[in-house]
Amino acid sequence: MPRYLGRVSYTSDAIKAMVGNPQDRSKAAAEVAESLGAKLTDFWFAFGEFDAVFVMDAPDNATAASLAMAIGAAGALSKVETTVLLDAGEAQEAMRKAATATYRPPS
Repeated sequence: MPRYLGRVSYTSDAIKAMVGNPQDRSKAAAEVAESLGAKLTDFWFAFGEFDAVFVMDAPDNATAASLAMAIGAAGALSKVETTVLLDAGEAQEAMRKAATATYRPPS
């Protein structure tokens, strides 16, 4: 099953709500992933540009995109970013395919 890295930033209103009522947002993230046929495997709060980072398994890109749309549409996030992850075998397959590509750079 494809694996995805998600990174999100909360709005100031969402952060205010969590400060006023501390809560484990990984449970909400796992619930929405499962409702779409995906599985949250890891969830962390983070410092920096993004407030939370998660890893999930999903059956396809459309499912991963639907998760980003569902959580983004709720209005508690100011930024949602999803990255498709390749395991070492998939990366090597891509490298082998790249070695056979014909490409003529601009001249």
